[in-house]
Amino acid sequence: MSNVQTPPPYVTDDEKKSIDYSSVGAFFCSSWRRFKSLWTRRFILSLLAGQVVSLCITCTNVTTEELTTGNWQLPTTQTFFLYFSIFVVYTPYTIYQYGFGGWFKVIYKDGWKYIILASCDVEGNFLVVKAYQYTNLLSCMLLDAWAIPVCMTFTYIYLRTRYHWTQILGCMICVTGLGLLVASDHLTHKDWHALNKGKGDGFMILGATLYGFTNATEEFFVRRRPLFEVVGQLGMWGTIINGVQASILEHNGMKTATWSGRNIGLLFAYTAAMFILYTVAPLLYRLASSAYFNLSLLSSDFFGLLFAAHFQPYWLYFPSFTVVLLGLIVYFWHSTPEEQGKNDIQFPSYVTRRRGIVAEVGEVPV
Repeated sequence: MSNVQTPPPYVTDDEKKSIDYSSVGAFFCSSWRRFKSLWTRRFILSLLAGQVVSLCITCTNVTTEELTTGNWQLPTTQTFFLYFSIFVVYTPYTIYQYGFGGWFKVIYKDGWKYIILASCDVEGNFLVVKAYQYTNLLSCMLLDAWAIPVCMTFTYIYLRTRYHWTQILGCMICVTGLGLLVASDHLTHKDWHALNKGKGDGFMILGATLYGFTNATEEFFVRRRPLFEVVGQLGMWGTIINGVQASILEHNGMKTATWSGRNIGLLFAYTAAMFILYTVAPLLYRLASSAYFNLSLLSSDFFGLLFAAHFQPYWLYFPSFTVVLLGLIVYFWHSTPEEQGKNDIQFPSYVTRRRGIVAEVGEVPV
């Protein structure tokens, strides 16, 4: 008798994706095989990065609420520190890579693109904060999800992304999780009276539209240009636009606001969380997509419970978080993160790197 063992049959990638409907057993076996094939390094990084940005959003919501209770309500000034921080970190590195001449060429040739991106980002942040002042919490939570279809639409326009029906299903499952969160907040009366619901809802829809546009546009940029250039330009133009707007709208409020040590510490925490978000987000765009980024943010309300010491968690919060995570997994059921979009990162053709040394062919910038 031969002792030679027959090697197990090789399973191709297409076979891993396919579902066998010939029998109940074959269906469950092929579904389990497909589920295991999802857990690639890139998928795990995408899932973790999505929850990191969700935690950052939770931190910004908590610190903003605490600033409001501490007599500090300057939404435009608050985000000024964010744009200034990413400007002073990423722009010097851009100058180091491109030189002053190359940096000025980026401003001259492509500055208009980054001005549009920064303007929409600044005004999106401003409109969403204003919406919270006029409408109620439940409307804000529901209407903020409008950024998802807007982002998917612009991603299709920019990158010609074709969405499989399983990705649409994943989006619907994530929104169902959001619906459970809204239902739990309604049942526990975690809401406030709307001062002007129509005005506030309009602000939120406009803000969510700008969010979806800026997310898709930034994904388009970072898939083709180095991250330090895109984020640095966003920070520079955002600092200018935000600074002018704050000086016009909030110059009186700056005098009456309470600049206590507590509020300054909260500002620092807010800026740090937003800095992490603005750094991780473009990496997540490359790992997965901007649409996946927006879906990941739907779990931020669950994380808010970790910081809300005065609020008792309702049982629906835990199923809702599970449903959102399930939707994030289903989103990649057919199309893996590697198939979401092509990264073709190149330095601008009109600049050179590091004191005139041209980047080597095939070198991939960050």
